[in-house]
Amino acid sequence: MEPYALVVGESLVDIVVEPDGRDNERPGGSAANVAVALARLGRRVRFVTSYADDDRGRAIAAHLGGSGVELAVDPHALERTSTARATIAADGSASYEFDLDWRFHPVGEVAPVTVHVCSIGAVLQPGAADVLRLLERLRATATISYDVNARPAITGTGGDVVGQVERVAALAHLVKASDEDLEALYPSWSVTDAARHLLSLGPRAVAVTRGESGSTWFTDEREVTVPAVRTHVVDTIGAGDTFSAGLIDALWGDQWDDLAVAPEKALAHAAAAAAVTVSRRGADPPYRHEL
Repeated sequence: MEPYALVVGESLVDIVVEPDGRDNERPGGSAANVAVALARLGRRVRFVTSYADDDRGRAIAAHLGGSGVELAVDPHALERTSTARATIAADGSASYEFDLDWRFHPVGEVAPVTVHVCSIGAVLQPGAADVLRLLERLRATATISYDVNARPAITGTGGDVVGQVERVAALAHLVKASDEDLEALYPSWSVTDAARHLLSLGPRAVAVTRGESGSTWFTDEREVTVPAVRTHVVDTIGAGDTFSAGLIDALWGDQWDDLAVAPEKALAHAAAAAAVTVSRRGADPPYRHEL
């Protein structure tokens, strides 16, 4: 069987408030964006997610299928499909209001080469407990990546959330977080100290994105910083998710074996992919030929 990534997490519909006040609905969700981005880069992807058998759920299914994402479970575990209302600021940044439920049907026998979990799906109960059990089950045979992608608007940032983030980070081989994620979770610490703390929990590497300031790779031995790719920013929806997919794509195969090696090419590849996404509306990750 062709090697594949197993992506686990939420699917939802982004309701984007346009400058003229109109609502524009697009399929999205952090995990769904990663799955789509990886599939568009030519990787086989199986997706553990959930949405309802309603119009929005069918729109998500069409979006996933159109990009070549395979479903690993029956997704119809919710009574209504989750939504995120995104308001775009003048600089292209997005703020969100969520209407979201998270749970998924049991996952049968799977044998991925890598597992990616992220954002709300890793911390929101009741589904987060099942995510943790799945990671514990697969960690010995697959490389695990985790994008913190904190969403305080729905999960908060208190001790329970930080504890869950740290439990997932301890099972991951690679943790990715933005500087904003770390500032939300550890407000009294510097970004570097917060990244080093996550690294101390067990991952081989922690990657931190800093917007226009680029990204930094932390291991026990060193730090490597790569500049951001300059581009015209339309909006930032899906940028971090595309960056995560770019890292997984760059590290696919033997590169996972030693995450302590110099990662300049992986960070640059991820940044280039994210730059395409921010240059167009919504979570619209690039295909490989666009890089």
